[in-house]
Amino acid sequence: MKALKLTLLGVLFSSTLFAQSENIINVHNRSVTSLNGEWKFLIDPYENGFYNYRLNAFDEMGNPPRSAYFTDSKQYDKTELLEYDWDTSPTIKVPGDWNHQDPRLQYYEGSIWYRKKFTYSKTYDRSRIFIHFGAVNYRADVYFNGVKLGRHIGGFTPFQYEVTDLIKEENSLVLMVNNNRKPEAVPTVNTDWWNFGGITRDVLVVETPETFIKDYLIQLDPNDPNSIRGYIQIDGEIPSQKVSISIPEAKLNIDFVTDSDGFGTFTIPTKKIEKWTPENPKLYDVVISTQQNKVIDEIGFRTVQTKGADILLNGEPVFLRGISIHEEVPYRVGRAASEEDAELLLGWAKELGCNFVRLAHYPHNEHMIRKANEMGIMLWEEVPVYWTIHWENPETYANAAAQLEAMIQRDKNSAATIIWSLANETPVSEPRNEFLHKFSKLARSLDKSRLLSAAMEVHTEPGKPLEFIVEDKLAEYVDIVSFNEYIGWYNGLPDKTLQSSWKVPYDKPVFISEFGAGAKAGFHADSLTRFSEEYQADLYTKTLQMVENIPNLRGFSPWILTDFRSPRRQLSGIQDGWNRKGLIGDQGEKKQAYFILQEYYQNKSKN
Repeated sequence: MKALKLTLLGVLFSSTLFAQSENIINVHNRSVTSLNGEWKFLIDPYENGFYNYRLNAFDEMGNPPRSAYFTDSKQYDKTELLEYDWDTSPTIKVPGDWNHQDPRLQYYEGSIWYRKKFTYSKTYDRSRIFIHFGAVNYRADVYFNGVKLGRHIGGFTPFQYEVTDLIKEENSLVLMVNNNRKPEAVPTVNTDWWNFGGITRDVLVVETPETFIKDYLIQLDPNDPNSIRGYIQIDGEIPSQKVSISIPEAKLNIDFVTDSDGFGTFTIPTKKIEKWTPENPKLYDVVISTQQNKVIDEIGFRTVQTKGADILLNGEPVFLRGISIHEEVPYRVGRAASEEDAELLLGWAKELGCNFVRLAHYPHNEHMIRKANEMGIMLWEEVPVYWTIHWENPETYANAAAQLEAMIQRDKNSAATIIWSLANETPVSEPRNEFLHKFSKLARSLDKSRLLSAAMEVHTEPGKPLEFIVEDKLAEYVDIVSFNEYIGWYNGLPDKTLQSSWKVPYDKPVFISEFGAGAKAGFHADSLTRFSEEYQADLYTKTLQMVENIPNLRGFSPWILTDFRSPRRQLSGIQDGWNRKGLIGDQGEKKQAYFILQEYYQNKSKN
């Protein structure tokens, strides 16, 4: 019934389709206790703490032995044979990847155990308690006070478990984390970024009332920008409750009652809302209240649509002055995880002149989304359907679908997020087309208020090496025709850009999701010497001339803001395990091409 109601609402989606959907949204603005900091860890390549020597899983036994690491046992006397001791084990920082916290783990792929002991006292006796993980890469088996909570698959999406009946004054939280790459996984075994393992995002204890506001959507109606429309989902023993929504600054209020499933929809007529734009990223405090619970969120209101070749933000054409970003920061090696990291990366993008960022190639942490809303940067968010996914494997599709839902569910109230991306550089085949067609229909059922795209590839026809064609069945399923091109780097030299012509047979906005060249910061030579700053700068100069001749072009996000780690990149003395296509080096050095693109964007913003 709830799924039907959401479908009828049009712009909304069902939270009953996948296991991921049980997440509480907006956790950072609730009553939370951080479990970030130092955790104990054990490297377990043979998974001795999970299986016995006959590969029977300890957590499937009725009475697991004390040798199982999740039991968090201590030797009861000197005679007991117990081959681990959490208290004397080394520590590791959470959030953070393990690869660069211990020299033994730089290239490690396998299982590592984590343990955190903490004390906790409920604020109220009838409070409910959840353990929330921002992300764990890639598989997480989670245990709390010796009880298995579950297993989560997927390295970039949030998940949580309720522990109301398990929590005590003294608690033990244990995870076995495994980052082995697998052909059927999402992403699959072959990528061009580092396989950072570990608990890479915030871990929080979330405390709620017995009946609480679990989920909500509050956005402008995409079909009527004079109305705010959405839904509320209550969770608990008294699902039918009066809900009040207020936007004090705009003097808007509405009251309604949820149904027996705790679900309710609403529409608030308004002509008073100041629209969110990159130039004026207006956010309103939105207060959602019931008798037991109150949640405050900062929400911006805007519409995004396409009309022919134009992208319309609040009904006005917009050119996306973008850059691509991986979830890494210079100055240190490892995953970007904090609010400060988000400010640094998005601050550089703003300084570059960007009004748009492509978050590649997976959902980024929630701090990036919130900071983009505050700073006025439109976003492309993406799931890691990347290169050679197993298109005909139902489990692979279910995995990708769960990640897509988790991303949309978490960020559906983000004004900054204007594009959901379905895939990156996927080779064309009939199974791939069927997979992505189904995937696009799922995305639209989850959210009809944003645009769909995917990073496609270009091709040429025999005898026409300089005519580049963007023609792909996938383009029929999306709103924006996006493609990656590397003319001048993987395809000829920079002069080839000026000899090229383009054929894009769609009456849709066209967007270049990647172009670029590698350059090591501080390496100078002539403009034909690979990996010199001069080569990269020359390619940017000529590419920016070329793009003016691409029909329907409405923006681009060059590859990439900063250098990032990749085991594919082995050129000694130049790459050393880094993809050097960043406009900013691994120590924060701005390369020549940064200033070329900055000048182009400054001139573009004046037009």
